[in-house]
Formats: sequence, structure tokens, C-alpha cells
Amino acid sequence: MGKVKLAGIFALAGATLAMASAAHAEGTITVASFGGTYQEAQTKAFFDPVAKELGITIKQDTTSGLDDVRLQVTGNAVKWDIAEMGADECARGTKEGLFEKLDYNVIKSDGIDPRLVHDDWVGISYTSVVLIYRTDVFKDGNGPKTWADFWDVKKFPGRRALGAFPTESLMVAALADGVPMDKFYPLDIERAVKSLEKIKPNIDVWWSSGAQALQLLKDGEVDMASIWNGRATTLKTGGAPVAFSYDNGVFTADCMIIPKGSKNKDLAMKALARFVSPDLQANLPLLVANGPVNQKAFDTGKIPAEKMPSINSSPENMKHQILLDPVFWGEHQVEAQEQFDNLIQQ
Repeated sequence: MGKVKLAGIFALAGATLAMASAAHAEGTITVASFGGTYQEAQTKAFFDPVAKELGITIKQDTTSGLDDVRLQVTGNAVKWDIAEMGADECARGTKEGLFEKLDYNVIKSDGIDPRLVHDDWVGISYTSVVLIYRTDVFKDGNGPKTWADFWDVKKFPGRRALGAFPTESLMVAALADGVPMDKFYPLDIERAVKSLEKIKPNIDVWWSSGAQALQLLKDGEVDMASIWNGRATTLKTGGAPVAFSYDNGVFTADCMIIPKGSKNKDLAMKALARFVSPDLQANLPLLVANGPVNQKAFDTGKIPAEKMPSINSSPENMKHQILLDPVFWGEHQVEAQEQFDNLIQQ
């Protein structure tokens, strides 16, 4: 075979490889979430099935939220195609113009609370803030059941802990003060702060991480606390003497966005559409304590009936909780943070 002909074959092979490589690059997106067991569950529930279905590669990274996305977008160095954050952060990011618009011809949002469906972000999962107490301190089911009970230090004496997060703790303070769930927003922040002032002398710990809250209850350092439902579930299944329910719970939602400047926006849109679809959403509560954001997940037949009571966003549990409204808190976060910090640091 002549050198010229051989060179031509090599050139053709090289061009074919280059084209294949380019095609592969076009079939790759990067998704950033919060890591740990939650992201492991998302990988099995969402990322792996979608990668296989669309014939693409889904690379993963971790994020701490809005600040990370802001740095990438403002620095013209966007490396993620989909990123997760708290819904109140999504509301703030919208104001700053950090996200691509979502195409709801591609993404089907029916089944998702309209408060979590916006031009440039959509809800992905639910966590709940619940009241937990130790059953070896409050026996025979006689522990505090509502936030009003938690605030009642005479009827329910004991060591207490609340989260060092203004949105969550001000909401439970408002519930303790009798603000009805159906008339919660716009929240009277001053009223909530005054309610928090009443219980502050009886708060032994302001916890700042889920692991800390879990350890406080596990070690018996506090008798009752606010806690995220995932940590509460871990405690209970691990045999700790604790009880909790979703009554009077506070829903917090996570959302997903496509950062402005994503190089794979269209493919990211297709992937995100599948992440929020009922059939894949139904996978999530079988793997982790976070609840599906799409209520149609409960109509798929994937979730066993006996599992329903333990899922925070099941239709029945939804009735007894209130959503941390992302738009309201996106607008009032700074004000609330300042008042909250002043209060707990006094």
C-alpha cells in the first residue's frame, strides 16, 4: 500500500475519531448537587436512568448553592449545566439574572406546586423541618406535638434546640404563636421575632448542621428539637428513643437551574425534564428521606402503600405542613437574617 494512500486512511481515521469525540462532548452535561447520601440517591433515581435513556454522559460535581453559581456566571466561567440549591436561593438568583429560561414545552411541570415552577427554576425535592422529642423523657406518647407545645416550657420542661436558620426558625416561631397555615403569607416577621424572643432563654443549643442536630438528640443532650426529617428518620431507624411526625412541619424545597452561559443548555433541558417527571421522582423516596416534588409520583404505582406514611411529601402528610415560600423569603432573607442574628447573639 502506497504511503500517500496510507496517509489518507490515517487522516480519515483521525477525522472520524475527532468527529466521534466531538459528538461525545455534545452528549455530556455536568450536574452539581449537595453530595453525600442525597446525591448518591439522586444518581440512582435520576442521573443514571437519564444518562442511559438519552445516551449521554452525566458528570457530577458538588455545590454549596447560589454563591457558587454566581461566581461561575459573573466570571464567564460556567462549568455546570444543571445546579441545585435551596428554592429561596433560586428566587434570589432570578433577581440577579443568573439562570437560563426554562422551556416548559420540554419540561412538564403539572404535578408540581406552582410556587415551585418559575421562568428559570423548578423544584426538585422536599425536606421537612419537624419537631422531635425523646421518648425516654416524655413517655407514653406524652411529648410535645406542636410548636405551641415546644414553646410551653411549663407543660413540657426540658432542654431544647432550634436550627440557627432564620427562615425555618422564624416560621416555627410564627406557628407557635398561632399564625394559621392558610393565612401565613405575607409573614409578619416582627411577630415571629417576638415569638422567638419568648423561647430564646430556654434554647440550650442553636444547631447549625443536620449532623449536629442528630448528635444532640442521640446523646441525650437535648430532650426536644427542630430537626430535618432525614436526620429524624436516621435516628428512629437506628433505634434512638425518639418520636416525630409531620404535623406542623415546615416544607423546604430544593430547586434546579441551568446557569446562564451553559454550553449544553438544550441537552440540560431534556435531562431536567426527566429529573422532575413522575416516574423518576417516584424513585427518590425509595432511596432517601427527601420527598418527591412532583405529586404525580404517587400515582405511578412505584411507591408501596406501606411506605406512604413515612414520606414527607405524600398526599396525606402534605396536608399538615406549610411551605417555606421561596419568593417571600427571597425578598426578605436579608432583613430576617439581620433580626435573627441580633436576637440569638444577645
